[in-house]
Amino acid sequence: MIRATELVFLIVALISVDSIGAAETVPYSPYVGRDFPVNIYWGDTHLHTSLSFDAYGDGNTTKGPDYAYRFAKGEQVEGHDGAPVRISRPLDFLLIADHGEYMGVVQGVALPDKALLTTEEGTRWSGMASKGEEGLLQVMGEMVNDGATGSRRDISKNFERSVWKSVGKVADQHNDPGKFTAFIGYEYSSLPEGDNLHRVVMFRDGADKTNRVLPFTLFDSENPEHLWEYMRGYEEKTAGRVMSIPHNGNLSAGKMFALVDFDGNLLTADYAKRRMRWEPLTETTQIKGDSETHPALSPDDEFADFERWDLGNLIVTKRTSPKLMQYEYSRSALKLGLAQQQKLGLNPFKFGMIGATDSHTSFGNAEEDNYLGKYAVASPSADRWDKKFPPLTIPGVLEQFTEWESSQSGYAGVWATENTREAIFDAMQRKEVYATTGPRMTVRMFASFDFSEGMAFSKDMPAFGYAHGVPMGGDLSNAPEGKVPGFMLSATKDPDGANLDRIQIVKGWVDAKGALHERIFDVAVSDAREIESGKATSPVGTTVNLEYATYTNTIGDAQLIAFWQDPEFDPNIPAFYYARIIEIPTPRWTAFDELRFGIKMDPEVTRVLQERAYTSPIWYTP
Repeated sequence: MIRATELVFLIVALISVDSIGAAETVPYSPYVGRDFPVNIYWGDTHLHTSLSFDAYGDGNTTKGPDYAYRFAKGEQVEGHDGAPVRISRPLDFLLIADHGEYMGVVQGVALPDKALLTTEEGTRWSGMASKGEEGLLQVMGEMVNDGATGSRRDISKNFERSVWKSVGKVADQHNDPGKFTAFIGYEYSSLPEGDNLHRVVMFRDGADKTNRVLPFTLFDSENPEHLWEYMRGYEEKTAGRVMSIPHNGNLSAGKMFALVDFDGNLLTADYAKRRMRWEPLTETTQIKGDSETHPALSPDDEFADFERWDLGNLIVTKRTSPKLMQYEYSRSALKLGLAQQQKLGLNPFKFGMIGATDSHTSFGNAEEDNYLGKYAVASPSADRWDKKFPPLTIPGVLEQFTEWESSQSGYAGVWATENTREAIFDAMQRKEVYATTGPRMTVRMFASFDFSEGMAFSKDMPAFGYAHGVPMGGDLSNAPEGKVPGFMLSATKDPDGANLDRIQIVKGWVDAKGALHERIFDVAVSDAREIESGKATSPVGTTVNLEYATYTNTIGDAQLIAFWQDPEFDPNIPAFYYARIIEIPTPRWTAFDELRFGIKMDPEVTRVLQERAYTSPIWYTP
């Protein structure tokens, strides 16, 4: 006999079995079907090895791409001074970007390589190199002169092809989908009159496609538009994908984000369309200075004076000025892009932001307490802080940078669905990326006209962000009547790093008269400090002890979350918004050098810094 309670359980069971079909169409699990990025991947998109002529000339004579990949994956290797070196944590991806110009040639003439001996110039250079260091320096001097004049010597196409194929082969060997991504690429090193127009060229594909071309270099053309044509031709020829990433606008003498093209003509809608097709990102922070902004451009920004390189162009044969700087720095360029959008109908400077090391040592690391030098000649030593760059042997050098000014920056953080060439490249293409000066802090940013504060503080914030808004790198348009854009932001400290000071929103806009503006809003601050009129009421303070190069996480917060609405929003005015996350003060690499070598550097040397992250912007267009 079935009792009443058993009958109830039986009925429930039968209903449950009968309802399986319904459960499949409306799943209970909220994670079913989610395909948005939930992982942040860390990497370096700008690293040089012994194949770059300048890296070789500065002492990196033996550490090629294989060595660089092994270091990036966490293997302990030998440094340039013979001491063992290791990155603190492995990277998720790496793009080795050796200079396309004379790639591998210095190494080749020093051996010498048989293919180089098949040409008159290759034979001559090999003969010079055989006479020792002085002869090799003469070869390098001729290479530098060739770069300055844009004249390429016949040093054997077979040699060029063999080097390029070896680059692809080693990358394919180290590429391990799901675990480690090795991109194939190189650096295009246009340097008209010493003004930096360099680009990192990044392929989405394997060597089966990249072997079908050779790198396009300044010897082919110094005009970046011709590089874009090369990339278009590559995609048509191979059905592959490629992009280029400008870097060091701060050393371009006003040319990187100029309102004229390479030939001096005013920008056009076609130019804007092509530039954003091929250059969706810019490298905003790296060894040769931070390119977010400058005190002369952002006098009201208390954090603008950070890791500056502003003596002039790349080789300091020209001076810069505030008039030129507006065409050199990322924030200013983003504002100029809004004005060009109104004029042309398209924005030529609608880019996301990443960081990279530009290290020439084969070591792609960015930890302040692990500064291995960005050139082999700056390997750890008691006197490296006072070494000079560029060499006075370059004619016309007006002033030199000192090694202590070299920044340990930086990394690219990428929100991708998986650790593969395809997923990371595609995330970069849609600008769902951000720059950091080294720390691996986790940063989210979304915008919408439909967010609420509860969504921002929910553990499902990313799900709400993707379902109802756009992530960093995205676009908002045509504000509904009476609506103001809301921003959900979260930042979590590097697990091995410092606490956070604050989250800021940097807003730029162009008014009805065409004037450009910017304003910075503190939207979340640590330690229960107050915010008044968009500004923290007090600084975070410091715990840095320079005697021991230490700090403590007794100030700041491990995580900051914010929901912010623009109090000055005008639905008729174009604008961009990006987040800047600031850490508490920590020791810089120079402080660690003073401790480890028992030295005292000059008073002007920077010993403390506040590391940071810059997200890609979100744009609002009426």
